[in-house]
Amino acid sequence: MLVLVLGITLTAYAGICLFFLLAQRSFIYCPRPSLNPAVTCLTLHRNQTTIRVASHRHDGPRGLIYFGGNAEDISLTLPEITAAFPARAIYMLYYRGYGDSSGRPTEAGLREDAAAVFEFVRSRHAHVTLVGRSLGSSLAVGLAANHAPQRLVLITPFDSILAIASQIAPFLPMRLLLRDRWESVHDAPQVHCPTLILAAGDDELIPAANTDRLLRAFPDGVASLAVIPDTDHNSISVAPAFWQALHDFASDES
Repeated sequence: MLVLVLGITLTAYAGICLFFLLAQRSFIYCPRPSLNPAVTCLTLHRNQTTIRVASHRHDGPRGLIYFGGNAEDISLTLPEITAAFPARAIYMLYYRGYGDSSGRPTEAGLREDAAAVFEFVRSRHAHVTLVGRSLGSSLAVGLAANHAPQRLVLITPFDSILAIASQIAPFLPMRLLLRDRWESVHDAPQVHCPTLILAAGDDELIPAANTDRLLRAFPDGVASLAVIPDTDHNSISVAPAFWQALHDFASDES
């Protein structure tokens, strides 16, 4: 009887592991269509993948690249970011499978696309600011570690998806199963531009300890943390204090 129970338990556990192995990317990426057809988009081609980039034109040396959250429709965010950074050209990457971008999202693919967008923007603007929200924060940190933006803003960031997933499901061998780890904590030590971290005071998805671990990974004096009180993971961008912090950070540029 004990052997039978043990066998059933092990089979069920193996089934759970297999399910997660096969379905894991559906937990990380939630592709959305674009709900704002009036948005102007640029098209980049990357290894037979069509990448769409929502944009707001502004002539001048300053450009901003925005990487959204895993379920964010960036076409709805573009007007807000444009209003917050009126002196910059704005570029927002539609991840693979999001909006009219083709392909399927993976960490490797999104990192390639982000680098391509950075090269495109850098060729047109000498001063580049990176802004990443939630999942997009990891893209932004990785890009900042390997390129040279002038500013970096991280909204509700995390240290790594591996760490978050291990906390949510400690009974699963995440180090063996997880394909897309998004380990910002490993990229942060190579970032040297002024960095602002904006955290929600009541974030229900990203524990404060994970944000603090990311903050500590940056070189001394590089990153600062602003906690927006009475906000959660999604409502942070509704708070006036959030936009004020962005305004102050942008206004402090030399």
